[in-house]
Amino acid sequence: MDIKSLDISQFTPRLRQIPDAPSKIFVSGNLFFNDEPAVAIVGTRKATAQSLRTAREIAVELAQQGIIIVSGLAMGIDTAAHEGTLSVGGKTVAVLGNGLDKIYPAQNQNLAKEILSKGGAIVSEYEAGVPSFKQNFIQRNRIISGLSLAVIVVEAPERSGALATAGFAARQGREVFVVPGGFNNYNYVGSHLLLREGARLTASVKDIIEDLGLESLEKEFKKGNVNEAESLILKVITEAGSALEVDKIIQLTKLDAQKVNQNLASLLIKGFLEEAGGGYTI
Repeated sequence: MDIKSLDISQFTPRLRQIPDAPSKIFVSGNLFFNDEPAVAIVGTRKATAQSLRTAREIAVELAQQGIIIVSGLAMGIDTAAHEGTLSVGGKTVAVLGNGLDKIYPAQNQNLAKEILSKGGAIVSEYEAGVPSFKQNFIQRNRIISGLSLAVIVVEAPERSGALATAGFAARQGREVFVVPGGFNNYNYVGSHLLLREGARLTASVKDIIEDLGLESLEKEFKKGNVNEAESLILKVITEAGSALEVDKIIQLTKLDAQKVNQNLASLLIKGFLEEAGGGYTI
């Protein structure tokens, strides 16, 4: 693994400005340097199947908008977030609590390799040879939040490292979002405590994008994520200013019916269009 040492002057501005920034970090792969939008997804290692799906889905949707996903490579929620990002070709950064000469946990060695092969990065403030001491994991959480615009907590019990990450985020002036869980569910005690303390309850990725003011990024990213037929369909619907039925879209685009229907289905899946009153609207 090729490892670079960066001093504080070489950090992304967002990380450089945190109150307790490390004096240097070690990086393998391609860390972002210009404060590109990044969001952390964290939570318990012993997550429920539902929360693993939720973390993965959030990562997928954010990555599809060009947002970098940051997490800690731990089992559970971290792993789901990294894997979700990679599944759609997104970029993800893993922050470790030990030297980069050894991937911890060992079960995620292949995941770490995939992160690097797909343009992401593995980061640590610890030199090669430093083992994974318990206190290191708490300290590394300030780097996870420091690299990010916000931290999303998915399933955190009362004693969870995710709460430490949320605490660092709050002190760094970052937003903290929480996915709520069931009433009296032990695995969400910490999550609900964060909500009582003022974290933002989130029910959708759209909420997160709006609260972070990233709608323009979403629109710009979408422009490059459509084919020629999809672009033409979007153009005629936008110019109409109201919902259009399929027959009208076929008439205006001069595309054959099969092609229109195929591309309408694609645009619905991508989130560009909504069905309304028997037609389609932006």
